[in-house]
Amino acid sequence: MELKNTILQLFPKLNNAIGTDGINILEHSQQMTIPEGTIVFHQGDQCLNYLLIISGSVKVITRAENGREIVLYHITSGGSCVLTTSCLISSEDYPAEGVTETDILALAIPKPVFEQYMGESKAFRKQVFHSYGDRLIKLITLVEEISFAKLDIRLAKYLLTNGSVNTPIRTTHQALATELGSAREVISRQLKEFENRGWVKLNRGKIEITNHDALAHLLPSIG
Repeated sequence: MELKNTILQLFPKLNNAIGTDGINILEHSQQMTIPEGTIVFHQGDQCLNYLLIISGSVKVITRAENGREIVLYHITSGGSCVLTTSCLISSEDYPAEGVTETDILALAIPKPVFEQYMGESKAFRKQVFHSYGDRLIKLITLVEEISFAKLDIRLAKYLLTNGSVNTPIRTTHQALATELGSAREVISRQLKEFENRGWVKLNRGKIEITNHDALAHLLPSIG
């Protein structure tokens, strides 16, 4: 009962997601525990379930022909995957890959149940399209940032969002490159420039912010 209450707090519209047979969609769903580092779906896989994340985090990445990766978005507690929704609606295969960043607990709604309740439950449709719209807006923002924003600004934004003067960021230059859609060498050069200016201190697997205000100056809205 406690887990069900958590699910309904995260996805309140599911409480009213009733099919024409009078059965709530939760009774047709299955809770799944997936370990950290698991590939939830590969590029080219069929979509078999609509997943709602109860706890934990999943990152969705895509790869270019030259092997470069970019993180499209992260799905955390209370979220769902826009690509999964798109694939279920269009009956297309996944165009990207999903990997768990932590152990996750998820609610899996099988494709036939998803299709049934999309047609029968107004509450479920609202849940699906609300999550879809919210994620799509963030995905468009990502495309705009990659296309138009300078890398130093995007890097500064990432550092300020994920760390502070008292909270170092534990990551690698390659992981940052994947996150920001750049090359590792480019990220390393930009971080070294920040270090030379006294804004950050670089260590193996760790970045310390030493001058928050200087980084924030690149981002007036954050500063």
